[in-house]
Amino acid sequence: MDYRKFGSTYYIRMDRGDEIIAGLLSICEKEGVRSAVYNGIGGCASAQIQTFIPAEGAFHTEKVEGMLELVSLMGNVVTGEDGGLRHHTHALFSCVRDGAHSIYAGHLKDSVVLYTAEIELRPVLNGTICQKHDPETGTGFWSFSCENK
Repeated sequence: MDYRKFGSTYYIRMDRGDEIIAGLLSICEKEGVRSAVYNGIGGCASAQIQTFIPAEGAFHTEKVEGMLELVSLMGNVVTGEDGGLRHHTHALFSCVRDGAHSIYAGHLKDSVVLYTAEIELRPVLNGTICQKHDPETGTGFWSFSCENK
């Protein structure tokens, strides 16, 4: 993985074997970024994609492997109630299964790069977005009143 900052934006190149979410969070930790948005494209070898099932209060997770074209990656990093970084990431992958194109999409738990991923990370300027736990859904939502800035 390599990255550069131009202006206030980070441009990240992830390489074979890099895990996308861990890489993004490590850059944010290293650079002191407490909240940001990001998007990207690339090629991955595996991904764990999730869908939240409200009736169960849990995520359904599916692991996909093979040549996965990362068509769209978008998400955000926020500061959790404990001061740690949290991510909320969605991704769309295209691949060939049984001779036909297939698509996998949803909340991205993790993904390993096959040959490259190119990601733009834009920190929030002049403020911090935090995450507050919502007991009704069991998930977290943005909060603009942060105790841990």
